[in-house]
Amino acid sequence: MSREQELATAPSGVESELATAPFSAAIADAERLIASADFAETDADLAEGYDYLAGSISAILQLVRAHNKAHPYFVTSTGPYSKMGLDNPDTIYYHAVVEPDATYVVRGRRGSTTDLSFQVLCGEYSADSVPDGDSAFDDRRLTIAADGTFELTFGPARDDAPDDYFVLPDGATTLAVREVYSDWDAQRGLVTIERTDTAGTAPDEPSLERVKRRYATAAKMLTSRIHTWFNFPKWFYLDEPVNTFTAPRPTPGGLATQFSSVGHFDLPEDKAMIVTVPDSDAPYQGFQLGSLWYISLDYVNHQTSLTSAQAQTDPDGKIRMVISARNPGVANWVETTGRRRGILQFRWQRTDDPIGVELGPTAEVVDLDEVAARLPFYDENRIDEQGWAARIAARQRAFARRMLA
Repeated sequence: MSREQELATAPSGVESELATAPFSAAIADAERLIASADFAETDADLAEGYDYLAGSISAILQLVRAHNKAHPYFVTSTGPYSKMGLDNPDTIYYHAVVEPDATYVVRGRRGSTTDLSFQVLCGEYSADSVPDGDSAFDDRRLTIAADGTFELTFGPARDDAPDDYFVLPDGATTLAVREVYSDWDAQRGLVTIERTDTAGTAPDEPSLERVKRRYATAAKMLTSRIHTWFNFPKWFYLDEPVNTFTAPRPTPGGLATQFSSVGHFDLPEDKAMIVTVPDSDAPYQGFQLGSLWYISLDYVNHQTSLTSAQAQTDPDGKIRMVISARNPGVANWVETTGRRRGILQFRWQRTDDPIGVELGPTAEVVDLDEVAARLPFYDENRIDEQGWAARIAARQRAFARRMLA
């Protein structure tokens, strides 16, 4: 009798022997958490929560299978189909596992995107902490050849370290890479990693015990992931007055050259928020909406985010965006996609100087039918249905090219 036949005919208690049992139990625990979320007010909110859970399950299984310390490679950390942590619509995220006593060579080719940054993380995000970002820098610290290629090394401290060598701090666990678009038509780059003492060798084939451990690890990661990102809005957003923004500040978590301004909105269908922000000199300036699941909204088929390159700037040098459920007929409409409540997030990156209060956003909530009177350059901002469809089509095409590049 095969193993499958034995389990099929055994008493129900024997099911605990299944390798997938811990992960199945974690899925059930996560579903209960999703179903009981106090901010899920509508069926649409709950449907988003279940879709978020599906993406989390998919991502966790990918991550545990890619967790190979001896032969690391870059995997997509978060994306449009496995969202977490208020993923930036303008960013491609990669990460690889590292160990502080090993040496790694990272090679790549710089694309035409606005920013390319590297960050060494120590520890993991959890429900009560943010990992230390002990090493965080962007590609301005690299030697980049005329053809866009580069090579850098991460490893233990050494006295004879060459150029483009970066020390892995004690406790290092992860090398994170972010490639950030301002213009979505920019060209994506390339990045690879190899561990020097295992290059040219093959990893061990996974044993039965190792596969079982993967499922147990995946179970812990799934419940931790759901708990962690449930808490993030409470830590950094929901204590702020509603429909306002914080002053710009360095982003928690150690990201290089990034400032952020955050808030949360509560807008009935007949209301709109007018957000005014200077078009700064920062190479990347982006804004997005998120749901209370702490994930981005659909940014491909809806304009739920805008960069300074995508937004229309008024003659006085300011960008004025209108956040609402219903279309106000302006180019800088940011869609809530039917949500009454959600997250507000500005980011500035690749900055040489701090982003001061004078460069931060201001917000005003008005009746939807008052929007035209409140916009000083309303006539220049108007857009018809054809023009709006063209904006969405441009987003869809640029995103498709990004994912296939």
